Amino acid sequence: MNSKEIFLCAINNVLSGTCNEDCKFCTQSVRYKAAIDRYTFKEEDQVLQEAKEAAANGALGYCLVTAGKGLDDRSTEYIARLADRLSRELPTLRLIACNGTATSEQLRHLKAHGISSYNHNLETSEAYYPEICTTHGWQERYATCEAVKSAGLSLCSGGIFGMGESQEDRESLLQSIRSLDPDSVPLNFYIPNPALPIPERTIDRKGGLRVIRRARQLMPELPLLMVAGGREGLFGGAEGAMFDAGANAIVIGNYLTTPGEAPDRDRQMIRSLGYRVATECHGS
Repeated sequence: MNSKEIFLCAINNVLSGTCNEDCKFCTQSVRYKAAIDRYTFKEEDQVLQEAKEAAANGALGYCLVTAGKGLDDRSTEYIARLADRLSRELPTLRLIACNGTATSEQLRHLKAHGISSYNHNLETSEAYYPEICTTHGWQERYATCEAVKSAGLSLCSGGIFGMGESQEDRESLLQSIRSLDPDSVPLNFYIPNPALPIPERTIDRKGGLRVIRRARQLMPELPLLMVAGGREGLFGGAEGAMFDAGANAIVIGNYLTTPGEAPDRDRQMIRSLGYRVATECHGS
């Protein structure tokens, strides 16, 4: 792990806004009727073009995300087809899937078609989870993360901070993430939306830096500690402190339902801080 390199990852919401779960932080739940784009199964050619743009912008990781509780037969085959095509036409991209709960069999199938990593976040502490979601349990999320590892995929697992949780909840979440021994940990910071039941972000920049430092302290050999959703709102203009605290990866471009910074501005920001954009993947 080169301390002066920043790894860039991009995400593609390939199936949007169709989830029936009640996660209070998520605009993709149909329950909250958030004003977002909703669609099913993007055309493969569109996904390929968007992946080419991400690669041209320096992304080494590329995550295919679907809304919904978890994989079913149709979405599993869809992600497998996308992975086949992307891995064939863009072999430098490290393909990540983020499709909710999954079985070891489904995960092995995705691996066989070119997915190298699976993202499934624990979101918050086990104790606080019932406050933000009632339609499925935290242990189900943890079990999927264990299945990822048993299927031989690289595990990407993190959470969201600033949803009303306590400091004890934040510590518990980070300890749980560490227990999974992931290869990548995305730290997200809640983005308020008027449609959602959580009215505001309950973490400030100082608290966010504390989370980053603690994550790096707990996982000093972690290949990728990524600041993802909410980065612009919490750390805009202070990205140097974020990297100094131990982060070495960011998401570029847009998020699932919210806009991100222009990739060229992020690359310029990285260079201006004395870092360089990574050109090789870290981790397994």
